[in-house]
Amino acid sequence: MCKNFSGKNFFGKNLSGVDFSGTDLSDSRLFGANFSGADFSGADLSGADLCGADLCGANLSGSNLKGADLSGADLSGADLRGANLRGANLKGADLPGADLRCADLSFADLREADLCGSNLLDADLGGAYFSGANLKGADLGGSSFSYANLQGADFSGADLSGACLRYAFLFEANLCDANLSGADLFGSNLKGANLNGAVLTDANLDRSSLDLKTTNSKRS
Repeated sequence: MCKNFSGKNFFGKNLSGVDFSGTDLSDSRLFGANFSGADFSGADLSGADLCGADLCGANLSGSNLKGADLSGADLSGADLRGANLRGANLKGADLPGADLRCADLSFADLREADLCGSNLLDADLGGAYFSGANLKGADLGGSSFSYANLQGADFSGADLSGACLRYAFLFEANLCDANLSGADLFGSNLKGANLNGAVLTDANLDRSSLDLKTTNSKRS
């Protein structure tokens, strides 16, 4: 099969389960297409338009999605381990149960995205936009959120142990029952955040802005 589909138009096509591994799909138009269960491992999808595409259960491990438009896409249960999503648009995307371990999501737009129960262990999320995102019960251990905008995001029950949240904007974020043990929150803005039941053992809160009167966190 031809491995170069750069700039091609697959709008609305049903390509469920197709093998696109290692394929060049950069700058291609894939919006509204059905790619559920497809294999994009190692593929180049940089700059591709995947707005509203069905990528449920797709294998995107090691793929290049830098600057791609995935707004409103369904990535439920997708494998995105080690994927490059730097600067990608994932606004309103569905990613519950997705595997994003070691993925690069720096400066990506994930506003209002659903990442409930997803695995973002050791992912790079620096400078990303997560305002209003759903990260309930997500595994974010060891991930980096430095300078990220997390305003109003829901981290209830999430595991943020050992995460780097230096200078993160967590204004009115929901961190109820979250595990922040060993997390680095230096210089972060936690004003209005819900930290009820959160575990903050060995967390670094130096120079952070925190409304202590509204929290009932665990420090030991």
